[in-house]
Amino acid sequence: MLHGKRILLIISGGIAAYKSLDLIRRLRERGTAVRCVLTDSATQFVTPLSVSALSEDRVYGDLFSLTDEAEIGHIQLSRDADLLVVAPATTNIMAKMAQGIGDDLATTVLLATDKDVLVAPSMNVRMWEHAATQTNIATLKSRGIWFAGPTEGAMACGEFGEGRMVEPLEVLAEIESYFTTSAPLAGRRAIVTSGPTLEAIDPVRYIANRSSGKQGHAIAAALAHMGAETILVTGPTNETAPAGVDVRHIESAREMYDVCVGALPADIAVCAAAVADWRPARQGDRKIKKEKGAAPPSIEMVENPDILRTLSSAGNQRPALVVGFAAETGDLIANATAKLMRKECDWIVANDVSADTGTFGGDTNTVHLITANGSEDWPVMRKNEVADRLAERIAGRFNQSTEAVG
Repeated sequence: MLHGKRILLIISGGIAAYKSLDLIRRLRERGTAVRCVLTDSATQFVTPLSVSALSEDRVYGDLFSLTDEAEIGHIQLSRDADLLVVAPATTNIMAKMAQGIGDDLATTVLLATDKDVLVAPSMNVRMWEHAATQTNIATLKSRGIWFAGPTEGAMACGEFGEGRMVEPLEVLAEIESYFTTSAPLAGRRAIVTSGPTLEAIDPVRYIANRSSGKQGHAIAAALAHMGAETILVTGPTNETAPAGVDVRHIESAREMYDVCVGALPADIAVCAAAVADWRPARQGDRKIKKEKGAAPPSIEMVENPDILRTLSSAGNQRPALVVGFAAETGDLIANATAKLMRKECDWIVANDVSADTGTFGGDTNTVHLITANGSEDWPVMRKNEVADRLAERIAGRFNQSTEAVG
């Protein structure tokens, strides 16, 4: 359940900060990526070096670091994770969360995030029982903040009572519980294609499409984050492999076809790759030389296998939901609707890839979701936001099916 997930762990300044080290270790053992933010007071209890060594990532702490702001920034830190965990969560940081105070990197990240937050409180029993603390806790819970503990026990100050941070394994169990309830595609298998295909002319030259792979990779990541076992079949790109995704690298359309068919059966197929429709009928085994005065060589083309059409007609191995992409430069809705019928898929995601749109290679996309019921126009969004919305629609489709059967 935790493999491939991304946790942003915020460590605040309490004696229980030592428990965060064990929590990091246990998360990493389960294949979870952990990025850490330390408050200034937290560094009095654990060192950035020990946190970095265990998390296998750099540690963040300075809100005003120009390097951090240029490379990632507090906004990006807050949004790159699947879940934010504050452990230990002192009364001070919870009070700031409740009041909307952002006076350091940790609290600014918590204000900027659009992801869920889990806190593991840790404080003296008197502080826990104080009316101000209880009011802040009620406020945080009303906003949907998850809580792990605290528990009752002996404290470093010598007192006994509620306020002790729960053990790392208990925090881990709460994290697993969160992803269990927020993984609507758990148990589903998805195939996603991405990037261009390269069709060789000779050992040096090839024919390809203008695809960066950004949209396909983002879709694979979004489906994996929703719990789907995701296979990403990708042509050559500069994109980083998404965490928790089984990546299969290919070059030609025929290779992509073979891998996709070999990955069946699946519940979901999203064909976002820009697959070359044709390939040279013959591939030279040596570089075709340019001869002075000679006419350019003619290249005979043959049709590549139709991956989307094949997956849509795979019989008892056909995915329950097959989604294609239509990259068009004109008559967008009409061409995409015709493709939906021709390929016999369930949905088509249509986008305009004319030169002036900046879609190919860019970070934003404007798409239209075409179904048997018509066209749904989506606003301009970043490609990861398009991926998240599409994954939510896919999850909704399966939840409706489950409810109908029930």
